[in-house]
Amino acid sequence: MKNSREGEISRITKETDVFVQIKIDGSGKCNTNTGIGFLDHMIQQLSSHGLFDIEVKANGDTHIDDHHTNEDVGIAIGQAFSKALGDRVGIKRFGHFVAPLDEALIQVVVDCSGRPHLSFDLDIPSPKVGTYDTELVKEFFGAVVSNAGLTLHIRQLAGNNTHHIIEATFKSFARALRMATEIDSRRSSQIPSSKGVLEQAGN
Repeated sequence: MKNSREGEISRITKETDVFVQIKIDGSGKCNTNTGIGFLDHMIQQLSSHGLFDIEVKANGDTHIDDHHTNEDVGIAIGQAFSKALGDRVGIKRFGHFVAPLDEALIQVVVDCSGRPHLSFDLDIPSPKVGTYDTELVKEFFGAVVSNAGLTLHIRQLAGNNTHHIIEATFKSFARALRMATEIDSRRSSQIPSSKGVLEQAGN
């Protein structure tokens, strides 16, 4: 197991310039400026409820729309998590949580398997929350999953308020990921797989 589970990614394309730094064993400190207010709010939920220290700086072509920045921030966050986890020795690997937010209830199950898969079952009633296109929620999680090497299942059990549904999703994801990335004291020096190895996506 690495003494310091931290990952730092700098990603520059013709569309965006993104910097992400993540410390898994943090205290929930967050400094994020993506140029997309609602996305910043959701990253703050990920940091606060996962107890991850997260720094995100992004400049993108948001004068066109938020799509490129939203996706590229997701890519960089996924890569930073994968880098911080390294060979994934000692982690619990699996995590799950059900988070309520008023009428909304969201279930998230995650496996830090190294095999990217997203099962996304949200019924988001409004196309926008503020100025944020809600279809970008799935795009964000798809980018994180593909680059962090996560198997992620998201299920909406209840809810009819767009903001509540999305925020409960990020809170539940944060708690599930926190559980999955914690060190298992009973096998802290072992890779949590009968194969003896997990894939390392995003590196």
